[in-house]
Amino acid sequence: MPNNLQKTIKETIEFEGVGLHNGMKVKLCLKPAEANFGIKFKRTDVDNNKNIIVANYKNVSSPILCTKIKNEYGISVSTVEHLMAAFYLEGIDNVLVEIDAAEVPIMDGSAFDFVETIKSFGTLEQKELKKFIRVLKKFELKNGSRYISIEPYEKDLIIDFEIVYENSLIRTRRKEFKLSNGDPASIYNARTFCLYEDIDKIRNQGLAKGGSLENAIVVKENKILNDNGLRYRDEFVSHKILDCLGDLMLTGHRIFGHIKTSQGGHQLTNDFLKIFLSDQSNWELKNFEEKVKKNDSYIRPIAVNA
Repeated sequence: MPNNLQKTIKETIEFEGVGLHNGMKVKLCLKPAEANFGIKFKRTDVDNNKNIIVANYKNVSSPILCTKIKNEYGISVSTVEHLMAAFYLEGIDNVLVEIDAAEVPIMDGSAFDFVETIKSFGTLEQKELKKFIRVLKKFELKNGSRYISIEPYEKDLIIDFEIVYENSLIRTRRKEFKLSNGDPASIYNARTFCLYEDIDKIRNQGLAKGGSLENAIVVKENKILNDNGLRYRDEFVSHKILDCLGDLMLTGHRIFGHIKTSQGGHQLTNDFLKIFLSDQSNWELKNFEEKVKKNDSYIRPIAVNA
């Protein structure tokens, strides 16, 4: 049974890195936030009156090769999915993400640094209940051979993900991850990947300027170009599950349901969320308990100036 109280981080956490797509150096600072604050990004390099971007699926502006969110003033932050997945896995509901550039640092291509650092700094429970999205009936979205579906599942999340590649090394792979008793390390430690023959095409789109073998798996024909190879045999599909978790976190809540998807990605997941959540008969927002016990202790989080 998942924890039913909202959580934030204990203290300010700082990261530095490079953007995968824009290649820019970036500083990222996570700060504790009050209950019911949610996840919000603050662009510290932009005018204070226009620099808050709410991490919400409705604010996704470009889900191509990464997830990019944008506010009403056109201010954006991209590649938010790995950080959002870390928040999902660690049960974080409320945090202010200060960032001095337009893209979250890619780190090693996974969510490992985010998850492990949050664990080391610790989290705080807050005196407010989480609200969960409870799926009431099956819903499916298809786009040719690609599809994603969700159906009711009590008090847990299962993601059943299939990837299909012509490449002889990646091939067709499928993995089922259950949040309550799966191996989260195999998910948050899984790196992003690409085919060697796609690199020039991606860079011609002005993307992957910061990409390297230090932050992505590169597959050339039937070989892994990274010196140490794969971290897990199923690392390719595990990374897709990581991306999916990050995109689901843009609902602002955890989901109770069984998701099945084939050849999915940021675009399909975002389209799915917009359509599925637009029909209130598909789901309900539910607390685990009706009220918090009166003797529950509460430590008020304090934001530390970075």
